[in-house]
Amino acid sequence: MGRYIIRRLLQAIPLLFLLSIAMFLLIHAMPGGPDEVLNNPNLDNAGQQALRAEFGLDQPLYIQYFKWLGNSLVGNFGFSFSTHQRVSEILAQRLPATLQLFGVALVVALGLAILLGVLSAVRQNTSVDYILTVISYFGIALPAFILGLFLQDIFAVQLHLLPVSGTTTLGVDFDPFNAFYDHFLHLILPTLTLSLLFVASWSRYMRSSTIEVLKQDYMRTARAKGASPVAMLFRHALRNAVIPLITVVAIEFGSIAGGATITERIYAWPGMGSLFFYSLEVRDYPVLLAMLVLSGTFVIFFNLVADVLYGIMDPRIRYS
Repeated sequence: MGRYIIRRLLQAIPLLFLLSIAMFLLIHAMPGGPDEVLNNPNLDNAGQQALRAEFGLDQPLYIQYFKWLGNSLVGNFGFSFSTHQRVSEILAQRLPATLQLFGVALVVALGLAILLGVLSAVRQNTSVDYILTVISYFGIALPAFILGLFLQDIFAVQLHLLPVSGTTTLGVDFDPFNAFYDHFLHLILPTLTLSLLFVASWSRYMRSSTIEVLKQDYMRTARAKGASPVAMLFRHALRNAVIPLITVVAIEFGSIAGGATITERIYAWPGMGSLFFYSLEVRDYPVLLAMLVLSGTFVIFFNLVADVLYGIMDPRIRYS
């Protein structure tokens, strides 16, 4: 396993290199790219040249790329066009909020998907299965921004049960426990919005996989030996049925990140998603470039994690 992980990490290096080239060229090829953003009509030619030199845009594109790459490898992604802060400092401020929302939503989505998928498979062709199927199709067809607005209107505006947006209630001095509880209330709606988007489709994968596993010979053998249904389900069926779900989650990691971006925008969650929209609006290209490359890195990393989980969930899988 250790050799396999090292080999995969080494394979990821050229992939990340090509990804960084593609993202760098994409940013510079966009209409209104970095060169045009710094063309300030209020400056004379000398002032514009000085500004371009400050951000390194007065050099050939390939030199700009290799300088950016060398600095990025040590955590220096340059300076923001809009705030003149270090991009690494901006990302460090926003990343914890996104990791919190993403992590909680992923755990909730996986838990619900496995629970509902197994329940639907065990109760196949019953009213429970039909109800869960209809709800799943409804969830698959519902866009993220529509679901978020619905939840906001129902639970925040109409019922006044949960906060509308943000991470804390402003203007209120809480003790540590109440501050934690207030933050927890603010986290509920964004978590539901993000997790429910994927529970619908993941539960269908889990249902199909569980039904297939329940038909295997080793399940019939366990049943013939008198194993209880609960033991059969959790000791034999679940570990094998969850493997296809791991593949789906790894493949859809980019979609999860996209859903998090929209969710943060809806609920004014101060994370990477809100930062991405703001940077896009003000054409803050150093921030956008750093975020795109980091997103690609996370996608590659999660695919590696999925491969490792295969071996953990199914001991029959061996990596040579």
